[in-house]
Amino acid sequence: MSKYYFILLFLVSVCTLGQQKVFNGDPDKAFETARELAFNKQRKQAQDSLVLILTKYPNYHDIRAFLGSTYSWDGDHKKAKKEFAYILKNDPDRLNTWEAAIKNELWGDAPFSALKMTKKALEHFPNNAEILYLLAKAEDDTNNKEDALKTIESLLEMHPNHEKAKGYKSSLIVELSQNVIGLSSSVDVYSEVFDPMQFYLLKYARKTKYGSIHGKFNFSRRFESNGAQFEVDMYPKIIKGLYAYVNFGMSNSSLYPDIRYGAELYKSLPKSFEASLGFRGLKYSSTTTIYTGSIGWYTGNSYWSFRTYVTPGDDGVSKSGTLSYRKYRSDADNYFSVAAGMGFSPEIYRFEFEGNENSIINLKSQKINLGYYFSSANNKNSWGFKSGVSHQELSFRPGTYLWIYSFSLSWQAKFR
Repeated sequence: MSKYYFILLFLVSVCTLGQQKVFNGDPDKAFETARELAFNKQRKQAQDSLVLILTKYPNYHDIRAFLGSTYSWDGDHKKAKKEFAYILKNDPDRLNTWEAAIKNELWGDAPFSALKMTKKALEHFPNNAEILYLLAKAEDDTNNKEDALKTIESLLEMHPNHEKAKGYKSSLIVELSQNVIGLSSSVDVYSEVFDPMQFYLLKYARKTKYGSIHGKFNFSRRFESNGAQFEVDMYPKIIKGLYAYVNFGMSNSSLYPDIRYGAELYKSLPKSFEASLGFRGLKYSSTTTIYTGSIGWYTGNSYWSFRTYVTPGDDGVSKSGTLSYRKYRSDADNYFSVAAGMGFSPEIYRFEFEGNENSIINLKSQKINLGYYFSSANNKNSWGFKSGVSHQELSFRPGTYLWIYSFSLSWQAKFR
């Protein structure tokens, strides 16, 4: 008799027995067949069979635990919780059931319930590696990452070869790293007229409960002279779904504006969209005000955004726009990017603005760049490479263009 014939016969018997509402048969064989159904995309039939068996054998805990697991896999976490609770009330020394029950709470977005359950489970299984691991997960999901790290460190003291805990510890340390230091270097190579221009950046950032703060030191060598600029960027949190960008910078070099400042509001929108609106101010011999806004969209592991700059001037309004795309891999530090744009933005300091602002902000320009960013295995260090090409109009020779080839390297490290 083939396996499939037996399953068919079993289903017929279940239908018949379903009318009787009481199971009559061999519970072990019926359980084995129900498992086959569950793992062959016939979950509902399997669950009906398991429920029927339990009408006669309510304390067959292996069957009830498997039924609870199938509910949990299907996302029916309330039903699963009911089955696991029945078992643990009658037999609290079932380790596998504690694990399944706690995972069900975590999967069902009930981390506080999971936290309570892990503590009860540890009363029956003190220092158990898997329960401790789930305790750390629950502490993490209840926004107690410091506690989660202490739990994982305690777990590794007792079970030093627990591979999942090792990886989890590394990820928690990165998440708890409040400080970042970074360096970047870039060069613009021109097809004519200018020598290569060099740009360098040193930054330090710190996360706070109010948002992150970035201190930056910019240095560049252009037109056979050197210049430096100091900046501070802040990203204050306002309310859930709303945060801001605030910037202030100073320089005594003609390669940078004497003062730069700006602010922008970012708002989360339905359907994974985000929008922003703000301005930038650049003070040279006169002050240039730039209005900017963006729209972004997260879809799966991809992020699309469009940003525009609008700069009113004596000769009219200058407009520029850039469309960007990022394809993320494991996290926000690992992605591929591509961006294309048209129009000149005064935020890019490629020219000496002093006394020449109006002609420069109206320059025509087209650009495209590609970037690749990746991190170390423990996510403490990350690197980036970006290259691009721009077709740029000359400010002193309107209608004449040159090519600008850009290359940049960056590195940053996170630490507590």
